[in-house]
Amino acid sequence: MSSTQVDHLVVAATSLEQGVAWCEITLGIVPGPGGKHPLMGTHNRVFSIASTAYPATYFEIIAIDPEAPPPQRRRWFGLDDPELQERIALSPRLVHVVARSRMLDRHRRDLAAVGIDLGLPIAMSRDTPNGRLAWQVLVRDDGGLQLGGALPTLIEWDGTHPTDHMAASGVTLRELRLGGLPTLVRQVLALQGVTHVPESGLRAALSTPLGDVILESE
Repeated sequence: MSSTQVDHLVVAATSLEQGVAWCEITLGIVPGPGGKHPLMGTHNRVFSIASTAYPATYFEIIAIDPEAPPPQRRRWFGLDDPELQERIALSPRLVHVVARSRMLDRHRRDLAAVGIDLGLPIAMSRDTPNGRLAWQVLVRDDGGLQLGGALPTLIEWDGTHPTDHMAASGVTLRELRLGGLPTLVRQVLALQGVTHVPESGLRAALSTPLGDVILESE
């Protein structure tokens, strides 16, 4: 079984304007450009947080796109959850981690065999100034997150990865802790570079222009 790698962290915001302001205050940088996800009715801003321990890793600030028509399904990352919407109305927050797989179908089947439903693969893409990004991602029908966001969503990129055209941002990921993942799930994912703890939730330690910053999902 192929191991998985940390692909990106997800911070949810009520709006991208709120997310950008939070990023400047909290991390000391202006996030890079992003794009839109018409299928989910969301849009984002992204920037690299790659480091030696976490290569090809980036940071995503995501929000519901007010200009997009309502999607025909629940949005990903729990963005339709009223409780989460109340929490991020106060401030954007770390909600999730996405892990990169090279064997998405195999990982999905093996997780299903140990009682974990990450959903079915959805093919998605978006155009960027550097060409089209294309990927498959596992999304549950209810759009919900499990184990306080610590159970990763799995993604498989088709060719170009977003960080291939991202300059260093001044922010790097130093450590990522995931909590509450059952042993069998950890064995299936073999997620590289993470520390596992008993309590549910996730905790990311970042080096930033403002110094070390800790983000937690709970």
